[in-house]
Amino acid sequence: MKKRILILVISFGLLLSCSKEDSTTNTSATFNVNNNKQTTGSSSNDLLSDKKFNSAIIEVVYVVGFEPTSTTINNLVAFLEARMYKPGGISVIKRSIASPGTAPYTIQEIADIENANRTKYNTANQIAIWAFFADGQSTSDTSTSVILGTAYWNTSFVIFEKTVQGLSDSPFKPNRTLLETTVVTHEFGHIFGLTNLGTTLQSNHEDAAHAKHCNVESCLMYWSSETGGGISNMVSGGTAPKLDAQCIADLQANGGK
Repeated sequence: MKKRILILVISFGLLLSCSKEDSTTNTSATFNVNNNKQTTGSSSNDLLSDKKFNSAIIEVVYVVGFEPTSTTINNLVAFLEARMYKPGGISVIKRSIASPGTAPYTIQEIADIENANRTKYNTANQIAIWAFFADGQSTSDTSTSVILGTAYWNTSFVIFEKTVQGLSDSPFKPNRTLLETTVVTHEFGHIFGLTNLGTTLQSNHEDAAHAKHCNVESCLMYWSSETGGGISNMVSGGTAPKLDAQCIADLQANGGK
């Protein structure tokens, strides 16, 4: 059964969030493909350490017209390099696809798009990650809240790029790269198993009111309440929020830097 957890609530007229999907229907019969379609957070140690995989590749696929900025991708790689032991390096391949034409999207529809378009899966020494930038909204959007991104498998996440673009790069709204970076790194934090989602807590910092989120307001993995400062507080100073010391300690105990 699918389980959705709202991750990031940001307030500027609407309540903005991203969500986590633990699983979707696994339709693959290929061993390597199945390895990339497990529960969110279950590959955290494989991602963080070099015990099994000494390199990583990120397959960035976007719908034409909804490409993330190059700075966002560079920021993601820097975020990963700071936390992952991958002596063989972290590489990125990027390409566009035509619109699937089915927006707004359910997570199952997003998974179907991945099934039809993903080309990179785990090999003997390399772990692969799928990142899809969609041309539509989530079907979970409401009149008061929208989903910015979802981590739905162990090496898969989606960014609802149309929503991100609509909520950035205009007066009183954040820079698009800044918003993209915040959402992308937040989703990868869940793939890393944060918070208490496959990476064991080293201290009691899970938000009791919002499971799988850090209770430190300045942390990347914090879920700002609907009455909180929202994005203006989270990106104060013009930079994306960082992982706090407790989240970093969790990752280090699970094989990361």
